Amino acid sequence: QVQLVESGGGLVQAGGSLRLSCAASGRTFSSYAMGWFRQAPGKEREFVAAINRSGRSTYYADSVKGRFTISRDNGKKMVYLQMNSLKAEDTAVYYCAAEFPFDSRAPVAVGSWGQGTQVTVSS
Repeated sequence: QVQLVESGGGLVQAGGSLRLSCAASGRTFSSYAMGWFRQAPGKEREFVAAINRSGRSTYYADSVKGRFTISRDNGKKMVYLQMNSLKAEDTAVYYCAAEFPFDSRAPVAVGSWGQGTQVTVSS
């Protein structure tokens, strides 16, 4: 398994920005897709964004498209989620994910999870 540690969460006003980071260790970082999921209170975990092994391909949930950007640095074994124009409905625990099919949005397909970082957007 891959070990993942998220950072960068916090409290922000609506319209603001946050940048989440995820540090990976373990198996070869550049050999698997990476992504972000989130889980709001009382709701199921949902897909947010994914990036392929090389970083050349990305895709997003419709709810964040145009506002969030996922990126990775294979040399540093890091993946990032830049979140702009945040809304109250973006409030959730955000989880870094690894080892899943790049085209899958299903949490059940994820092989490794981070511990999560809380993002709270005040309206």
